[in-house]
Amino acid sequence: MSDNYDPYNNGNYNDRNGQSDNYGGYPQNDQGVRKGNEYSYESSSFDQSYEYSSDRSAHKKKQGSHRVLKAVVCLLLLTGVGAGSVQAYKFLNETKKELAEYTGESSKSKAESKTQTQDKTEPESEAENLQAETDSNEELPSLIQLASRSDAKPLPDIVEEIMPSVVGVSSTFEYEYSQPSFSMWGWNTTPQTQQAKATGTGFIITDDGYIVTNAHVIYDESEYNAGLAIEVSVLFSDETEHEAKIIAYDKETDIAVLKVNEKGLTPAILGDSDELRVGELVIAVGNPLGFDLFGSVTSGIVSALNRQISINEKNMTLIQTDAAINNGNSGGPLLNSCGQVIGINSAKMSSNYGSASVEGLGFAIPMKEAKVIIDDLINYNYVKGRPQIGISTVDVNESYSRYLNIPMGVYVRTVEEGSAAEQAGILEGDIIIGIENEPITTIDELTAIKNKFKAGDTIKLTLSRNGTDVDVNVKLQEERNPLETKDENPLEKDPDISNN
Repeated sequence: MSDNYDPYNNGNYNDRNGQSDNYGGYPQNDQGVRKGNEYSYESSSFDQSYEYSSDRSAHKKKQGSHRVLKAVVCLLLLTGVGAGSVQAYKFLNETKKELAEYTGESSKSKAESKTQTQDKTEPESEAENLQAETDSNEELPSLIQLASRSDAKPLPDIVEEIMPSVVGVSSTFEYEYSQPSFSMWGWNTTPQTQQAKATGTGFIITDDGYIVTNAHVIYDESEYNAGLAIEVSVLFSDETEHEAKIIAYDKETDIAVLKVNEKGLTPAILGDSDELRVGELVIAVGNPLGFDLFGSVTSGIVSALNRQISINEKNMTLIQTDAAINNGNSGGPLLNSCGQVIGINSAKMSSNYGSASVEGLGFAIPMKEAKVIIDDLINYNYVKGRPQIGISTVDVNESYSRYLNIPMGVYVRTVEEGSAAEQAGILEGDIIIGIENEPITTIDELTAIKNKFKAGDTIKLTLSRNGTDVDVNVKLQEERNPLETKDENPLEKDPDISNN
């Protein structure tokens, strides 16, 4: 069957030279339609072609209607999608506004910020990016910055300001020891005198030469028991050395005042130790291990305040710090981050405390309490208001008590003339066994209770005298501590003897 079979042509076959390719009998040339007589309305082929053409037109119309329908459906779909997008946008926008209100952000401010960002010029954006990178690269505050006060000074400035006020203190002590010797009569001991030097630190407090240091720097209570130094000199930061005079000292608070005959000196600025806080930055200046390391600076923090520490059998209230304080630092200044002296470096805990090994335990005398002592030492040569009985004593321990058949207590060796003890009738050889109805066995116990009172108060002492207990009332006098010499107070040779 020909590929050109036309079902509308009554089974007639047309060759390729006919009109089979046109199905409706239309000539290939469109202009032939306008020639009128070439095409006859009676022609069966035309009629058949016409009928075929009419069917095709209906088919085309049907296809056109389908296309319109499809277009309408597409339009409806697009309209639905658009409407859905608008509704989704409205929903998201409303949700965004609600979130902005909840978080405190404003969409308006964001839009303005975005507009401003878009309006910025390229150089400005680059500058902001560079600044952002710089800010992100900034380091976190150091421990020193975190521990410093808000009005703190740079550490180099603090050191530069305090250094002219720091001095080295050199003390010469003289002590006796027994030198064994052999002769034809056997072994003998010959007393020998020897000198020794010790160094410490101090700082200038007035421009006319008053200097503060520790009492133990100029007064020895070690195993040598050398007592008061026979000579003291100070070394300034300019390496000039000057002879110093001991004005006064107080062993109980470990404070001493010296004086040099110089004018125009640079005094240190004294601060208030009550303003200190645990964790605050502190700086220690001193001369550890002698003058070879003059003016060494260490730093740390305040580890604790109001520490109750017993040093040389004296109870003291001190500042604890982890700033390095070594032998030779005693008497030096402890500074806050403003460069003010808030403490006097006094002691470092031994490297072995009992069975435990310790480090970083340094102590300083609070400056607020020290100021009162310093003023009294300068003005009166002793600390005013401190109660005194007026006796020198030694403890009667359990061994002596059994051997001598006397009660344990505080043995009275001497009574000062005109003292409160003499006026109360206390005698040499009496043994104090109680104070204010509390039994005691040592001088530390006696002193602890006595110091709860002030000069002018009356206390009751219980004495053992020739095996009989006697009560006496003592009106406490003000303690006076004039400078002592070895000749004036030979009892200082015996470390077990105490003045009270």
